[in-house]
Amino acid sequence: MLPALLALAACGSNETPPTSEVVTAGELVLSMHGEGELRSAKPTPLSVPGRNWSSRQVEWMLPEGSLVKQGELLARFRADEGKQQLDLALLDLQRNALSRLAKESELLASRGRVDVDLAQVAVQLGIAQRYADADLSTMARNEVLDAIEDSKFLEARQDTLEWQRGQSETRGGAELAVLDAQRSTFDLNARTRRDDLDALELRAPNDGVLLLTANWSGDKPMVGSTLRAGQEFGSLPDTGAMEVQIDLPQLEAQGIRAGNVVELHPLGRPDQAFTSELSWVASAATVLDRESPVKYLSMRATVPGEAVERHGFVPGQRFAARVILLREPDALSVANVAIEEQDGKHTVQVRNGRGYERREIELGVRGTARSQVVAGLKAGDEVLLSPGGIELPLKPTGDAAPGANDAPDEAGTLAGGGTR
Repeated sequence: MLPALLALAACGSNETPPTSEVVTAGELVLSMHGEGELRSAKPTPLSVPGRNWSSRQVEWMLPEGSLVKQGELLARFRADEGKQQLDLALLDLQRNALSRLAKESELLASRGRVDVDLAQVAVQLGIAQRYADADLSTMARNEVLDAIEDSKFLEARQDTLEWQRGQSETRGGAELAVLDAQRSTFDLNARTRRDDLDALELRAPNDGVLLLTANWSGDKPMVGSTLRAGQEFGSLPDTGAMEVQIDLPQLEAQGIRAGNVVELHPLGRPDQAFTSELSWVASAATVLDRESPVKYLSMRATVPGEAVERHGFVPGQRFAARVILLREPDALSVANVAIEEQDGKHTVQVRNGRGYERREIELGVRGTARSQVVAGLKAGDEVLLSPGGIELPLKPTGDAAPGANDAPDEAGTLAGGGTR
């Protein structure tokens, strides 16, 4: 009768028993699962043709993933704004030519007026000098003095006109030089606009698969899109050097290093699996999505060229990846939930008789669920996973109605949490 009562009491108890596991030696494989994208290790970047960040509109383009040959047309653009700018540049050239013609005519007219004035002064000066040298006995004295005075005035006027002619030529040459410099600027602008309009086709620099590049908002080029000259349009990956880039959450990517074995296969095609190694692991985790603060650690694994040729892999394919952290034929391991860390030391609780004692252990490679034990445990040790305890009751939902057996207490509160 007593065992039955004890059994009934145990069944009605809210306490859960402790949970433990027995350490055993055997094959240990610690790995992490993730996904990656196939890409080229040597991609050829493709930029929108043109110069000076000029505006372009996609008029026609090949679809992403197309196999192309060297020299094949990838995309054709139109540049209505560039045509308008070229027309303005040509108009500036015509205005400059008219301004130069007007300035040359003005300089010729000014030089002609000065030459006429110099000719008149030369004639008057010759007459004045003749009278100034005349015999005083044949002419009145006042006429000779007037002639001498006129001679000095005409000589000064002649010097002034010659100075004006020199200044006119110097100033006119400088003004023409300014117009010539402006013409050079306008001509350079026109040539740039003309060359920019000639660069409206994007052709493949080598054989490959066309991949488009998304902009900051995640949109890829399409027919009708407005782009800028020099902007990245896409790339032509070299299929002779392929790799898979894998991004794992930072919390799960502990202990990964270059040289770890990676098992890869395209999503949904486990029959095309192959094995590779990590050739590169990022030094720090980064955020991949602006809308998510989760940081990921990036790594790359090379894809053998033989696998690419045999299965016809193309850039952009998604691959399932299994990174092998450790593969040991005979090793000890323990679940991570049993490990406690304090002051840089790792401990577990090992059964000692009816109770458990705390024991320091030395860990090797750590996985997401289990870790390798190098020292401190032996096969057959029983390690505590969970101490058990009293189970907390589930919190009732706010809209749940009180049960039929719920009775109000003295304060008027129902056992289910409601009120009378």
